[in-house]
Amino acid sequence: MDKRIKEILHLLAGEYPHIGPALNHKNPFQLLVAVILSAQTTDQQVNKVTEKLFTRIKGPADILEMGSSWLEKQIRTLGLFRRKSQHIYETSLQLMEKHGGCVPHTRGELQNLPGIGRKSAGVILSTVFGVPALAVDTHVARVSRRLGLTDGSNPYVVEEDLCRLLPPDLWTMIHRRFIAHGRKICRARKPLCDECFLLPHCPQNFFGSGK
Repeated sequence: MDKRIKEILHLLAGEYPHIGPALNHKNPFQLLVAVILSAQTTDQQVNKVTEKLFTRIKGPADILEMGSSWLEKQIRTLGLFRRKSQHIYETSLQLMEKHGGCVPHTRGELQNLPGIGRKSAGVILSTVFGVPALAVDTHVARVSRRLGLTDGSNPYVVEEDLCRLLPPDLWTMIHRRFIAHGRKICRARKPLCDECFLLPHCPQNFFGSGK
């Protein structure tokens, strides 16, 4: 890593030292469900729904027992709730039939589950299995581009660039800290550049541009 990147990481660690997963859960299956629910929905909205949902749902067998119609009613305040309910039900069925009711711990197996893409698999791998993964969402991509760490236009390129620049043991925390910074300071619209502690290390052509 070059000196500028090291200083960026140092400052981020100082500002967001002990940041945990944004989605509340108590086991791998609950995180998987929360990740599916989080598509095009804020983590705060998901946590409001799962606070009640997870008192009844501990594993895939609970979903199959309750049924998809029951699940739809529990999550109907979230966007795309019908599709998400179907994905969760089908995923639960697949977990019971192919994985003994357990969440698999390889990227390939996770991405074969309905509703789980590369980003979602990365969150699950890094959060519950300790597998180095750098999941790229809109916040991570935006902050990375503005800091000049990538010029990638899609999440896959951004992930490749970041993983090449950063050591694997930092990937999980970089994911969380970039999200925190993207929400608090480096917003999509009207970023708070004048309040940003990373300002001295941010390329000049991004100051206040909203790119």
